[in-house]
Amino acid sequence: MSIRGSLALVPVAVIGAGAAGLMAAIFAASRGSRVLLLERTRDGGHKILISGGGRCNILPSTIAPERFVSNAETALLRRMLRSWPLEGQRRFFEQEAGLPLVLEPKTGKWFPASNSARQVRDGLLKLAESRGVETRFESRVTAIERAPIANAWRLRFHEGEPVDARAVIIASGGLSVPSTGSDGMGLAWARQLGHRVHTTYPALTPLTQSPPSHAALAGVSLEVTLTAAAGGPKPLRSLGGFLFTHRGYSGPALLNISHLAVQSVETGGPLQPIAVQWCRLDAPAWDRLLQQGRGPVSAVLRQELPARLAEALLDECAIGPQQSAAQLERAARQRLTRMLSNYPLPWNGHEGYRKAEVTGGGVALDELDPLSFESRRHRGLFLCGEMLDAFGPIGGYNFLWAWVTGRAAGLGSAERARGLQAS
Repeated sequence: MSIRGSLALVPVAVIGAGAAGLMAAIFAASRGSRVLLLERTRDGGHKILISGGGRCNILPSTIAPERFVSNAETALLRRMLRSWPLEGQRRFFEQEAGLPLVLEPKTGKWFPASNSARQVRDGLLKLAESRGVETRFESRVTAIERAPIANAWRLRFHEGEPVDARAVIIASGGLSVPSTGSDGMGLAWARQLGHRVHTTYPALTPLTQSPPSHAALAGVSLEVTLTAAAGGPKPLRSLGGFLFTHRGYSGPALLNISHLAVQSVETGGPLQPIAVQWCRLDAPAWDRLLQQGRGPVSAVLRQELPARLAEALLDECAIGPQQSAAQLERAARQRLTRMLSNYPLPWNGHEGYRKAEVTGGGVALDELDPLSFESRRHRGLFLCGEMLDAFGPIGGYNFLWAWVTGRAAGLGSAERARGLQAS
């Protein structure tokens, strides 16, 4: 029988049918709990649908806790991430969700063999349904409060009667890409319920410059190395794809370092300097290549760089493209090698949550039990996914975080619901 209209008390209610919420509902139901999954949009999983250019990078090829950004102790973050081994996650998707995975060797990313993000979203919804989860779409929760009966929570809605539940999982996401339904309500509820929430900010978001000095290079992409001071003894280096846009810069290498830039804006401090090495060659290697180069300097640069970028850098150095490379004066050659290997990226803004892959900051991890993700402040309340204070780099790491935390919360909530019902 359906949960709707038939139960006075739901054992487990999950708020949010995104990656973490779907996983939470599936695993709570796998332990025999009746589960009600509440989703404010008409079909859920919108961030899954837009991920990976519509392909959905389900998992990375390594867990790599050291690549995550969080205010939490490294040991705590590592313990949380390793609670569900990567091989176990792969088996789940292939054997239980019916989604064969294929490794992309160049990037180390696992994608569905179908290259279809929709198949991932639909597959998880189908699995949840097969395990007895009832999903209510277009159901907007407006408040979470203690129910009049003991050991229960009451959920109130924009429309309709409230629902009482033994255990509640908040998996409503953060603030990134609001067009997908993210509104930050989970963060607001966490604050109202007394949880410590670290200041939130857009993470993995493109940087901008106004006015854009590189608008003419829009569409040019290449592999670069970016370096920024990370506030510690070692600078943060980010290697990978870089893309010039009409408004500024994007690409995995830039996105993975953008949180430092965004935080410098949000705190009102000096803008975070970011240096670019435009290709595999460092300054000494470029210096040798230029001295040994034959023909115009532009031809030497085009051996390693896109033509439009090579011309733009030469123009900034006031070096004519037909200038002989071997005959460059020492001062001009040194100026050019600095531009090629340690270029100060000009930026003064960012694209914000509108284009951010994830939300930085969020609910402090030490506010939760590291195995079940149950609140240490409120029995029967669980939190998971993007609303927590942790995010990883581009490459499936943030889905990994959603899967791991959602599963843990689902299993924990089912156990808690049974315990509360028996008490």
